[in-house]
Amino acid sequence: MNDDGTALLTIGDLARATGLTVRTIRYWSDEGALPPVARSPGGYRLYDAACVARLELIRTLRELGLGLDDVRTVLSGERTVAQVAATHVAALDARIRSLRVTRAVLSSVARRGAGTEETTLMNRLARLSAAERERIIDGFMTEVFEGLDTADPDIRTRLRFATADLPDDPTPEQVDAWVELAELIQDPEFRALMRRMIVFNAADRGPDVPAGTSLWFMSRLVQLAGEALRRGVVPEAPEAGEILRGLIGDADPAAVLERLTAASDERVARYRRLSAELKGLEPLPSYEEEFSWVVAALRCRAGR
Repeated sequence: MNDDGTALLTIGDLARATGLTVRTIRYWSDEGALPPVARSPGGYRLYDAACVARLELIRTLRELGLGLDDVRTVLSGERTVAQVAATHVAALDARIRSLRVTRAVLSSVARRGAGTEETTLMNRLARLSAAERERIIDGFMTEVFEGLDTADPDIRTRLRFATADLPDDPTPEQVDAWVELAELIQDPEFRALMRRMIVFNAADRGPDVPAGTSLWFMSRLVQLAGEALRRGVVPEAPEAGEILRGLIGDADPAAVLERLTAASDERVARYRRLSAELKGLEPLPSYEEEFSWVVAALRCRAGR
């Protein structure tokens, strides 16, 4: 009997009042989440009415996935339910993201009929933490741009945007794209190719050249070459020379040819397609015909 005259309850009484099993209540009591308020002459644990409310709170927190350590910190007043809940929300979000990646990897493996080694690689790359993926991307950007302060800043911004990360809820196709992209941007040969493009871009670019000029050149190339193709002008024709002068002015055709050869490399085109897949966008037009026409026209005149 309590000092206020209310009866004390045994574990069996608590079980009947709450619908929980005696075994569960005893375990929670043993773990310190529900200490008894007294002991009977026979040594049995006794509880008061407040323990019923405490027991209901323990059950609620356990059903929400909290461990007994967290439950004890709430019951002792060390942390509020809101604080513990926020921690668990973050943990659940991480778990959900992990499960989504697992689902996407398994779907991709099943769809592709991937072998053991390929499956291991896909899983390892897809499960890199966001920080690890960021380090891969930052390493790529650093190696490509380091020391090239005169490179067009718009090119840097676009390249960083294009080097997309794995979405939180990826499709199997996006897992495939990220795995391939991660391998590509870590490939020393591809990094050297991309750096060569940026070196070309920075070589004759003064500090007063407006940002975006490089992109204007590419737009102009597509426009002029597209018009030539529609009119049936072949790269060897004298008129093609006039079109090139409208594009490159007095620049050395051989130097421009070297730049465009790097920019039109199939690996660069593949990089753009993978980036579009990761972002859930339609791939940008490659303008292969226009680039091929300009490259052919430049080759006819390089070294003259």
